[in-house]
Amino acid sequence: MAVARPGTQGAGPGTQGVGPGRCLSPNLQTQEAPTPVTVSSSTSTSSPSSWSAQPTCKSDPGFRITVVTWNVGTAMPPDDVTSLLHLGGGDDSDGADMIAIGLQEVNSMINKRLKDALFTDQWTELFMDALGPFNFVLVSTVRMQGVILLLFAKYYHLPFLRDVQTDCTRTGLGGYWGNKGGVSVRLAVFGHMLCFLNCHLPAHMDKAEQRKDNFQTILSLQQFQGPGAQGILDHDLVFWFGDLNFRIESYDLHFVKLAIDNDQLQQLWEKDQLNMAKNTWPILKGFQEGPLNFAPTFKFDVGTNKYDTSAKKRKPAWTDRILWKVKAPSGGPSPSGRESHRLQVTQHNYRSHMEYTVSDHKPVAANFILQFAFRDDMPLVRLEVADEWLRPEQAVVRYRMETVFARSSWDWIGLCRVGFRHCKDYVAYVWAKHEDVDGSIYQVTFSEESLPKGHGDFILGYYSHNHGILIGVTEPFQISLPTSESTSSSADSSGTSSEGEDDSTLELLAPKSRSPSPGKSKRHRSRSPGLARFPSLALRPSSRERRGTSRSPSPQSRRPPRVAPDKSSGSSSRGSSEEGPSGLPGPWAFPPAMPRSLGLLPALRLETVDPGGGGSWGSSREASAPDSLSPSPQGQQRLEEGGLGP
Repeated sequence: MAVARPGTQGAGPGTQGVGPGRCLSPNLQTQEAPTPVTVSSSTSTSSPSSWSAQPTCKSDPGFRITVVTWNVGTAMPPDDVTSLLHLGGGDDSDGADMIAIGLQEVNSMINKRLKDALFTDQWTELFMDALGPFNFVLVSTVRMQGVILLLFAKYYHLPFLRDVQTDCTRTGLGGYWGNKGGVSVRLAVFGHMLCFLNCHLPAHMDKAEQRKDNFQTILSLQQFQGPGAQGILDHDLVFWFGDLNFRIESYDLHFVKLAIDNDQLQQLWEKDQLNMAKNTWPILKGFQEGPLNFAPTFKFDVGTNKYDTSAKKRKPAWTDRILWKVKAPSGGPSPSGRESHRLQVTQHNYRSHMEYTVSDHKPVAANFILQFAFRDDMPLVRLEVADEWLRPEQAVVRYRMETVFARSSWDWIGLCRVGFRHCKDYVAYVWAKHEDVDGSIYQVTFSEESLPKGHGDFILGYYSHNHGILIGVTEPFQISLPTSESTSSSADSSGTSSEGEDDSTLELLAPKSRSPSPGKSKRHRSRSPGLARFPSLALRPSSRERRGTSRSPSPQSRRPPRVAPDKSSGSSSRGSSEEGPSGLPGPWAFPPAMPRSLGLLPALRLETVDPGGGGSWGSSREASAPDSLSPSPQGQQRLEEGGLGP
């Protein structure tokens, strides 16, 4: 098994001695929260006076989650978000194991939404770029107009994340418009069912009852598939956050500002609508929130830390909140099938970030430590690879599969650089076609032309088409192969260089390469998979998450498909080249000003216009698309026949 190298960026298993199935020791205590708030499945609190520290599970090192909510007010992203994510400084640097980011009021004008449908939106790009160097990978994302939820995790936790699903509910204009509502991501983490719910509820002081009704609607309409937790409140742990828009009643503007200036925030707690509702609304029973030891986060003059000085003079309020709820044992059996003391949650930090001034809201972040009474930490696939690849013939990957794992002919193994941003951010891949070694060990080989040249640190991951995630990863290992310069010299001396093409193009046009010359392609080359065609677009988010995903690690390009090579020109173990075309996901050295495409269809939330009231565009349409291009060796034959196949 490969071992990590000292030069690896971030906090990977090699640099801190933490491999898959193991977590770092928690240390999230900060000055903002001197007394942590702890709630377990056997402890229920409903008011600030009942908060108390509880002993933690000594057998578990803790799983750390950071939750962020920010109403960005249609603003452009700032240049840096490291302080918001607690990255790059102090003992808490990149300490989290999972980060959930909820955004509201992301620019969703028609021209902006069309651009975001073709490329990854700028906010998602910002967070992926910031978290990638710290070994965070985008696990899932869902968007409903201006409401976005992003979920990241350290790459070595990916094999223990299962059953990832998303959903969204519109509540604006009576349920027909998605400017208000909720989006969610649910998944199993080491066998425990977690749900993250990002909401944007109705504004204004007199809309408290409407906010309650909207929240009830979201909880009742969002349902997930599978035998486990089907409703949001059926999960072992629920994080509820967003611009909840609750206001401060009774007190006038002068009194509220005076209390803020004199740090008398506790006087305002008593009249906060959400705090009052916790004691009267049954729907909020069991939801917990840390003390509001930070000033109200709304409404500010954009570009400043001054509360609203416009003619409206909005009264400051804690509109941006983060709450959580642990499923009590009396509430029924755990979705994981285990009972009592199965989960304990401790909040170690709850604060706003006044340094961000691009919006009239301030972002809010909270850090949590989860203590698991048990862990399901058996990866479905175990990958084995040499410590270093010095020659192309060493690019051999062996792997074992658990008997309970249901493989697909569309599974593949990707080669990713350390710091990759999402599961399809790879430089090469190979189909997971079994070459049986001894009955329990399987083997695949990367082709020489698909391997990256030069020196670098890489990670291998097994992508499951059924699970939609990497279910097996290696520790970082090194690749040191001859660079293209040596290939260029050899090509020049042999006189085989083609006129008008440089030597890197010659390398790309190796005899069995599937990629055309990049000189003939004027399109932007994305390091992420391309997106499919979307006829009859309607910018209307789906009410149910469509689980259909691309059956290829390289989704279809929006441009006319290229003709694949003859069936005889490839083999089942041949991977894609890093220098592939824009239809194939290879990291191109292009100006960063151009947004990069991210082939994660749930983020698009696009539907076809169906006068008959039919369902949204999904996997059934994708499976029958005759102009889609599969990177499989049989691509040409199937294109001619009008179908797809591995």
